[in-house]
Amino acid sequence: MNLLPENAVKIEIEGTTVDFFEYKENGVHYYYFDTSMTAAPEPMINAMAGLGLLDATNKKLIMINHRVPGGLFGKVNQNFTHEIEELEDGRAKVVFSYLEDESEKADLTQTSCG
Repeated sequence: MNLLPENAVKIEIEGTTVDFFEYKENGVHYYYFDTSMTAAPEPMINAMAGLGLLDATNKKLIMINHRVPGGLFGKVNQNFTHEIEELEDGRAKVVFSYLEDESEKADLTQTSCG
């Protein structure tokens, strides 16, 4: 199940372990990555790197993971909003959004799962 639109372009993000892509749709700039085939701590490492890209309300980060990343939410839920969608194949799609006056306060260096 490919969730990327045709206009998505691969980008390099320092410190990541999976491919990242970006695309624009309806005035929103999206960053996308898939950690559904990785084990801890890779989902956390990649999510923290991706969240660092969100610096405006018109930017969103899409994470595809093998399950809902509950441990990640505990680290960033005060600094970013998120929406969860359960995919037909059992994976989770999480869309993170910038939160004005809060996202800048996030400590994105905490990449351990504990």
